[in-house]
Amino acid sequence: MNLYGAMYCTRAVLPAMIEAKWGRIVTIVSDAGRTGDANGAAYAASKAGAAGLTRSIAAENGRHGVTANNIALGTMNPDDRAAVGRACGLAASQGDSAELCDPSAGNPDDAAALAALLASDHGSWVTGQTIPVNGGFSFAQ
Repeated sequence: MNLYGAMYCTRAVLPAMIEAKWGRIVTIVSDAGRTGDANGAAYAASKAGAAGLTRSIAAENGRHGVTANNIALGTMNPDDRAAVGRACGLAASQGDSAELCDPSAGNPDDAAALAALLASDHGSWVTGQTIPVNGGFSFAQ
């Protein structure tokens, strides 16, 4: 449903955005779609697919004034701080900088301001991007 939800919602709103010559699509994906996820291949694949869909929408519709971006969330459950700490340890073991990894889990407010920016006129020059909001668990390339 992760991929289909993004696809059906985009298909529903895109014609009106093209007609208006303005539109903003912000897809919430997961770090799992960028880094993979042990024991979660189907989830990671669906999130990677949603991110790829959004990047393609950006490439196809920029000329119509439509931007499309992804926000890749890390662990957002404040009740599972131990899991985030384990994830930070895994990041360090894979060569990522452990001191930049925030062992506390995020909350939806951490991504809300970015979503508001991307959905506004102020985000008009940002398109086709996947921006992580994850406390430093993984780094964008």
